[in-house]
Amino acid sequence: MRPPKSSLPLYLCLIGLACIAAGQHGQRPLQAGATAPNVLFILTDDQDLRMDSLSYMPLLKHHIVDQGLSFNRHYCTVALCCPSRVSMWTGKAARGYPKFVSEGFNNNYLPLWLQEAGYGTYYVGKLFNAQSVTNYDSPHAAGWTGSEFLLDPYTYRYFNATLQRNFDKPVSYEGQYVTDVISEKAHGFLDDALQAREETGQPFFLTVAPTAPHSDVNIKRNNIDGDFDENTNVQSPPVPADRHKDLFPDVVVPRTPNFNPDEPAGASWISRLPKQNQTNVDFNDHFYRNRLRSLQAVDEMVDHLVKRLEEADILDNTYIVYSTDNGYTIGQHRRQPGKQCAFEQDINVPLIVRGPGVPKGISTDVVTSHTDLAPTFMALTGARPPIDFILDGQAIPLDGVRVEDQRQEHVNVEMYQTHV
Repeated sequence: MRPPKSSLPLYLCLIGLACIAAGQHGQRPLQAGATAPNVLFILTDDQDLRMDSLSYMPLLKHHIVDQGLSFNRHYCTVALCCPSRVSMWTGKAARGYPKFVSEGFNNNYLPLWLQEAGYGTYYVGKLFNAQSVTNYDSPHAAGWTGSEFLLDPYTYRYFNATLQRNFDKPVSYEGQYVTDVISEKAHGFLDDALQAREETGQPFFLTVAPTAPHSDVNIKRNNIDGDFDENTNVQSPPVPADRHKDLFPDVVVPRTPNFNPDEPAGASWISRLPKQNQTNVDFNDHFYRNRLRSLQAVDEMVDHLVKRLEEADILDNTYIVYSTDNGYTIGQHRRQPGKQCAFEQDINVPLIVRGPGVPKGISTDVVTSHTDLAPTFMALTGARPPIDFILDGQAIPLDGVRVEDQRQEHVNVEMYQTHV
């Protein structure tokens, strides 16, 4: 059944249609002010859609899924963290962080365009891989009114994270649970944004990017970019907060038809993978449970942030977008826990949006990708790229209705793989 069309404000519809070619048509951004919408973007790391992780996040369901629009066919451009994230922030096809800097995107991407449109921009958590304790200031990530970034080689350590705030020196949070640290800092930035809005009318764009449910990674080299092999790091199952460590004792990876099949599946090296024995399957079920457990602190963070917006009486004028950088695989096609392939488990990822005019509690099969997120954020805020900046994506229709002549039926997905 086709979902009902919502009553999105007319200016959103007009800006959304013009967003891709904003420069060519001279589209002027809206003037930010007291009525301009805010945006809260919650970005997890390696969260699956096809293994049912969203079903174990009841607070997310209550605050966002039941109050918004879920996209069943949203895809990352590459099933690898950093290139996927660059796509989100530029609206262009995948790149890695060094290429992001060397090609000048640190001076020409979404947060800078948002600031030009009058928005306060804030970020806490993981921005890119290879942003490390040795290169965080060469250059500093541009475009953020307030920021606190996770830094390599401690980005994926659940109890040993290092963060770097604004232009300050990095600080270690050894012994503190990283998602709770990020949640606390997100509240601090949200309070700053709310104060700025009350005093000046400035709307805000806040991104909160926890690393859950990514695996716990001990990086042996400070910068693995361009020099990655099996000895570069040691990966372990995600580590939940102590209060969640005993949850879901009987949950296992969904036994879909492609889970550890009796006959080989796929092509190339996938077709040569051995069937997993019971010891292997049991470990992978444990790995899966710890992914779900690590997401419980994220679920609590969603609850706290939404309630703070409600207390400030601006929830109804705030778009909340929930997604992840790429998907994940455990056992499908006999694969061990991981990503980086073009299978649906790796590339079909969660995208949920609630906000003014967005229909509540429905899902859509509109085909979208991460290259569409920057154009969508610009459509919501009235921001625009420079006249010569060509976007690969287009604004996502948030009324939930597929308009045949406005949306593509395919997405561009790249694959990086060291196996042959």
